[in-house]
Amino acid sequence: MKKLIICLSILFCSTLTTPFHFDHSAHAQQKPIPPYAKWSVLAMDKTKEKYPNAKVVDFLYVGRTRGQQTSTERFKFWLKDNQKEFGVYVNIEFNNETQQVTNVTYQETTR
Repeated sequence: MKKLIICLSILFCSTLTTPFHFDHSAHAQQKPIPPYAKWSVLAMDKTKEKYPNAKVVDFLYVGRTRGQQTSTERFKFWLKDNQKEFGVYVNIEFNNETQQVTNVTYQETTR
């Protein structure tokens, strides 16, 4: 009986000092990158260029309008500067084949 207790004690102590290695990535669910991700980064950069004194409070992906030769990704940003808060719709038009941006437009809104 003493030998069993000693063996179990040694086994227990050795497991305490042995580091455990878990593959956390296998347990965490990976969300796929949405197709509009690269356009949202561009929209954010362009909005900061156009409104350098405003802070981006929030943004929303509105959607894509697909045409034969070009498509448009639409985002809504909520901005705050020293005097007011306001929304800005940002439209990024790009060539479907080359992914080259052809036009960026902005439309301010109160809500």
